[in-house]
Amino acid sequence: MLAHLITVAGEREILPRLTAALADISGGTGNAFFTGIIGGTVHLLRPQDIYAGGVNRPVVMVELKLPNIGLPDPAARAAFITAATDIVDALTEPGHDRGDTWVNILNALDGGWGIGGIAYTGEALIAAVTAAAV
Repeated sequence: MLAHLITVAGEREILPRLTAALADISGGTGNAFFTGIIGGTVHLLRPQDIYAGGVNRPVVMVELKLPNIGLPDPAARAAFITAATDIVDALTEPGHDRGDTWVNILNALDGGWGIGGIAYTGEALIAAVTAAAV
């Protein structure tokens, strides 16, 4: 196995840990609706198929997609980026360079976040999260 890859255990643990970090930073820990709408996938590529700066490099990329109300300010986004990088550091083989962890946050426009055929506005999502907290 080549160095700089996510460990076998890390492949299973990364999404639960990223979910917990996002919920914590967003203030949604313990909210069933909020936690229930955090989802993700892990895409494992062969090391020889990963490039950065035009050269083959073992980069781990974390891409977060969420509605525009999620991580609404630079401080919240910075906190998630740090937490996600720390999680990757804990789950990669020894020798992984922290500079080879990239985090990208993408926000859907208001009404552009859909679950179960429902297009949620930010206001509707806040209402659903608030109702679940009661």
